[in-house]
Formats: sequence, structure tokens, C-alpha cells
Amino acid sequence: MSLSIGPTIKVYWRHVRRYPVALAFLLIVLVALNLLNLVPALLNKQFFDAFTTGQTGADLASTLISVLVWIVGVNFGLWLLQRCADVTNNFIQPRVIIDLEQTAFEHLLDHSYRFFTDNFAGSLVKKIHRFGRAFERIMDQIIWKLVQIFISIIGTIVIFYLRSPLFAAILSGWAVLFVVVNIIVARWKLKYDLVRAELDTESGGKLADAVSNATTIQQFVGKKFEAARFWEVNSRWRKMVSFTWNLGSVNDGVQAGFMFALQGVAMYVAINLYVQGKMTLGDFALIQTALVALFMRLYDFGRVIRDLYDGFADAKEMVDVLELPFEITDKRGAKKLLVKKGEISFKNVSFGYNLDRPIMEDMNLDIKAREKIAFVGPSGAGKSTVIKLLMRFFDVTKGSITIDGQDISKVTQDSLRSLVSLVPQDSLLFHRTIMENIRYGRREASDKEVIAASKKAHCHEFIAELPLGYSTKVGERGVKLSGGERQRVAIARAILKNSPILVLDEATSSLDSESEALIQDALSELMKSKTVIVIAHRLSTIMQMDRIVVIEKGDVIDAGTHAELIKHEGTYKKLWSIQAGGFLP
Repeated sequence: MSLSIGPTIKVYWRHVRRYPVALAFLLIVLVALNLLNLVPALLNKQFFDAFTTGQTGADLASTLISVLVWIVGVNFGLWLLQRCADVTNNFIQPRVIIDLEQTAFEHLLDHSYRFFTDNFAGSLVKKIHRFGRAFERIMDQIIWKLVQIFISIIGTIVIFYLRSPLFAAILSGWAVLFVVVNIIVARWKLKYDLVRAELDTESGGKLADAVSNATTIQQFVGKKFEAARFWEVNSRWRKMVSFTWNLGSVNDGVQAGFMFALQGVAMYVAINLYVQGKMTLGDFALIQTALVALFMRLYDFGRVIRDLYDGFADAKEMVDVLELPFEITDKRGAKKLLVKKGEISFKNVSFGYNLDRPIMEDMNLDIKAREKIAFVGPSGAGKSTVIKLLMRFFDVTKGSITIDGQDISKVTQDSLRSLVSLVPQDSLLFHRTIMENIRYGRREASDKEVIAASKKAHCHEFIAELPLGYSTKVGERGVKLSGGERQRVAIARAILKNSPILVLDEATSSLDSESEALIQDALSELMKSKTVIVIAHRLSTIMQMDRIVVIEKGDVIDAGTHAELIKHEGTYKKLWSIQAGGFLP
């Protein structure tokens, strides 16, 4: 397992460079701040050297006070520059963080149906938030740590060189060794940080999966089982975190040893030079002050490098998603779909969710403009797959699907889906108000239009009885509503959308008989002047369709009206006999 930080840096840089003036100002302030931070060591040298110049009384006091005024002035300059850096950083970072999360969110929504079925929603949410927070972590380490460290090292080497090239050589060699060792340790530790990040995502996925199925857990008395699964992944995460922290502690100990060694060697050399008359008392103050300031910068250098790579590890999963090619894309020059009639044609369509497991091969089907057609067949026959291909949640592997002669693979996805209304078997709602959920079908619709649509879908009655009416929030995925109520809201949304092509995928399956009877009236009105495709297992609901298409093993094996299909032996008559004989008197 490895980490390439290049892609992450590119993504972050694309967002940071949106604020060039603020970024340039911040970098200038930081350079000035860190260069000015070297001046106190030089002033300390002057301060202590004043005692060896032979001055006494008022002259000595005047010299010391003059140096002290400079020290106070420099400290005020440091305070002012630090405030400027803080304000500028506080301007840049929050903006970049929300830009990054917005980019990740919008990019995520462009991924395919398969992508979302293959990933936990909770894990994706965690990746987006970690992506933004990782930027904050990385920028903090670079701006407030690494920039300061390298300017301090270079500045201190220059100051030491002016006093003694030997000191500069010792510090230069030590700095190179110090930095290289810390980077090697951090990169070696990185593979464990990647495992930690993946375990954190896995933990979030398991938590989200369990919370979203809380009622199922209660129904099947699964609390202890789920708690054990959550404990198991968290235990692996805890062990990995402890291991990486212990590695960091060992590195901190080695780092402290480096500092003690440098200080000892520097002072030993300084003593010898002082004895030879090549150094002054002020030089001792200069060396000690400069080294202490440098050590304060370097003390957590190992942790800085580790945190930096931790940040890259946290960002990696979302960067991988950003770099993952979209499975379904608009072709270059794709035009908007125009629907005047609503004719749909499947020509030699082949498809399989996996290459070695085809669902359909060379399927052909023509649906006339404004024809009401029903798909029937045993479970797994490919009925819902046909709908997913029509909505272009998946692309066909061979053949084509056209609407009014336009190949849907050559038009924009947004235009296709805006002209096809789909009411699935289990309609999920946003955790928003009922008004907002229905209006999602046509977001510019007025309240009156929303209420009119809900009346046609026969959901106005139960909405009016709610204490907050249309302002009632429905809960996550609509859990505060019954299955039938949720489905009627979804149908109202489709009525409001009023697309020329309507697809009902078991749309009334969760309704009780009374609600279904009400909905059938609404659907009959909705289906007028539209091309309609209905999938239904309850055959009694599709008897009035213009044509019933029997699908088995991904292919059309029969078609006709109910009266025609019931006259001869076949899959349809078999299914009808089972339902009529088994469930009807």
C-alpha cells in the first residue's frame, strides 16, 4: 500500500489558487515574520557584548536601553505580523475547505448508480468531511510549521556563518541529517496511517449501516450482534492508532537526542573558540538564543511530518474518488433530448452487470408514442434492468435505446432524466418538509401547483391532518410517513414533474387496497397523453394496459393485451393462474 501525494497536492492547489492575492500576502507576511524572528538573537549578542566594551554608568545604561528598545520594537513587529498572518489565514482556509467539500459533493453526485450501490453512504460522507479537514491539517503544518522551520534553519545557518564557518558547517550537516531521518521515518510509518484511515472509513460505514437499519436490528434482536461487529472494527482501529502513536513517540525520543547532541557540540566548539579569543560573551548568548529558538521550531518536526502525511492519508480516499472515471458520461457534443411523440425503441440490446453474467442479449422492443405498456415476468427476468437502461443508470454493452429516434447515449443525461418520470417501488424522500419533497419534481412550482398535484395523488387528505401540514418534515428517507403515504408523496412529485414519458416500477405495491384504488384514478389521469411503462407483479393492476410485454431471462418472449395473452399457454397465463387461483376466490 502506497501513497502518492502528487494528486492530492494538485487538487488542493487548484482550490487554493482561487485566492491569489490573499495567498501571496500570507506568504510575504510569513517570510517577514520568520526573518524578523531571527533578530532577537542578534540583539541579545549586542546586549551581552555591551558588558565587555568597558562602558560604565550612564553610557552602559544608554547602550543597554537602546538595545532593549530595539528588542521591544522587534517583538511588537512580530506581534503585528502574527496578527496579519492569522487574519489572512482565517480568510483563506475556511473558504478553501468549503470549496473542497463542495467540489467533492458535486463530483460524487455525478458518479453512476453502480458507484452508490457499491459504497456505504456513511463512508462517503466521512470521506468528504475528512477531505476538507485534511486540507486544514496539511496547510497548518506547511504554513505554521514547515515554512517557519526552513526559514529558521537557513537564517540560523547564515547568522552562524557570519560568526564562524565551522558553526555553519556543523549546523548544516546536522539539519540535513535531522530532516532526512524524520522524512524516512514518516514515510515508513505512512503505510500504517493508510490502514488507520481505511479502518476509520470502515467504522463509519458500519455505523451508518446499523443506524439506518435500527428498526431491523430491534425487530430481529440484533443489538449485541451489531455492537460486536462495531467493536471488532473499532478494536482494529484502536490497535493501529496505538501502534502509530508509539512509532511517533520513539521518533520523538530520537529527535530529542539529535538536539541534545547538537547543543553539546555547539557549546564545546564555542568554548574552545572563546579560549582562543575568537568569540565574545555575546556570541555565547547569540548561539544559545538561536539554538533555543531553532529547537522550539524543530522540537515537533517529526510530528509535523507525520501529521502532514496523516493529512495526505486522510485525503487519499476522496482524491481516489475524484480521480475515478465516471462510468456514465455525456459524450462530447451531446445535445439535449427533444421529445415530441415519446416513441421508445430497444434495438439488439445486450447488457450484464458483470461481463461474465449477461442479463439480456439482443433484446428488441418498440413502444409506440403514448402507448401504455406493462412489463411482466418472474423475479430476476430483467424488468427493472430495462428501466435502469432507459434512465441510463447503466449503459448497454451492445445495441441502442432511442427515444423519438435519438440515441439516449448521445444526449445529455440531465435532459433524458428531466423528460422521464420514474416512480420506483420504494421511493425515498429527503429529510425535508412535504412541500419541499413534492416540489422537487419541479422546483420552480408554486405552492398552489404543489397542492394541486398532491390532491391528484390523494395525499392532500393525510397531509392536511398533520399538525404542521405541508411544513411537516418527513424524517430521514421519509421514515416518519407510512409506506403508502411516502409512495403517494412520490407520485405527487411525478405528477408535478409532468414528463412526457412515465415509468412506474411497482409504484402501487406498498399501498393498501383503498389507497391503491384512489391512486389508480390519479394515475389514469396522469397517464393521459404520455408514453407509459409499468412494472407490476400484481397482474390485476395492468389489465387495462394497451399492451403487456412478457420478459423472461432478459428477452421479450410474448406480447399482447390481457385478453390475448390469457388465451394461450405461456408464462403470462401461468402467472395469472397462480395469482387468480391462489389469492382470489
